[in-house]
Amino acid sequence: MKTTLPPLTERKSKADADWLKTPYPNLIRYRPSGTYFGRVRVNGKLIRRSLETHVLSVAKVKLSDFLQDYRRLAINKGESVKGEVIIELFRKEIEDDANNQPRTKLYKREVLIALKKTWPELYSSEIARISQKDCNDWAARHGKDYSPTRFNGALGIVRRIFDIAVEHGYRVDNPAKFVDRRRVKPKELHLPSQAQFQEMATHIETSGAGQAKDCANLFRFLAFSGVRIDEARHVLWSDVNFEKGLLHVRVTKNSKARWIPLNSSLRQLLEKMQREQPGELPDKPVMQVFECQKSIDRAAKLAGVKRITHHDLRHLFATRCIESGVDIPTVSRWLGHQDGGALCMKTYGHLRDEHSANEAKKVAF
Repeated sequence: MKTTLPPLTERKSKADADWLKTPYPNLIRYRPSGTYFGRVRVNGKLIRRSLETHVLSVAKVKLSDFLQDYRRLAINKGESVKGEVIIELFRKEIEDDANNQPRTKLYKREVLIALKKTWPELYSSEIARISQKDCNDWAARHGKDYSPTRFNGALGIVRRIFDIAVEHGYRVDNPAKFVDRRRVKPKELHLPSQAQFQEMATHIETSGAGQAKDCANLFRFLAFSGVRIDEARHVLWSDVNFEKGLLHVRVTKNSKARWIPLNSSLRQLLEKMQREQPGELPDKPVMQVFECQKSIDRAAKLAGVKRITHHDLRHLFATRCIESGVDIPTVSRWLGHQDGGALCMKTYGHLRDEHSANEAKKVAF
């Protein structure tokens, strides 16, 4: 049996009857569901978008964001550009941001290179046509090739790229905001014991290499001070105050200088290095070499311990401090953390608990 459809004008008027006007411009309500919608005309095209609420007061607040989105889009008359244009704007943002350290800029450039490898369409497609599904598909590919930490960094950059597109009126939403970050498993620390550390230092110092002693000095300095390898490179003799017992770390990851007290091991090391460098001017660097990873690798193998990095020596410093009874907020300040000890607690909290349990064994009544 053939079904006869009502005339188009009749169907259209019936559909229009489902929409209720409100006293507020650009705000309408869909009668069947009671949901409020924003309505706007951009370059002759009528656009309706759900505000996902049945409450008028909430709808009025959301309407403001809706109109702002589409006004930005109207600025460019609905035109679109390829992703590579927005990515160039992001590159400029990286270079112009005075808060970006050189390593941060380098890292973001590296992420863009990786993005072009795993998501070339982000560069070649119109930025307005990239969907949430496209973002999820990229996340699945990128997540296979990179660690959770690296993936999360790339996701942050992808989200920023789409934010720039929204800010310039080439999109009204950010399709990457729904992509989930990956869970980062805490690194399992395998640090040498005090005896193994001393053995490694001896292996480095007696290796016979041209700068063996300098490498051993750097190895010990990182472990005794807890400074990062990049921070150690910038320490000058003028930063060492033997009288006050302090080490000034001027160039830091977060650009905030800090003072570290000279513990006995660190003081003895610096005094020994100073005696071996007579006539050194205050503006000369304390370290004579700026990395010693190959020496560390060789020493770890000879000592029969797992491989460690320059940064692991920072972990070793924090571990020894906590095992010696130093409270976590103090260790956190020495390390240069700005979170009041939250990261330190997350990384080394178990050591504090173990130390507490061992100390409790000494208590008897």
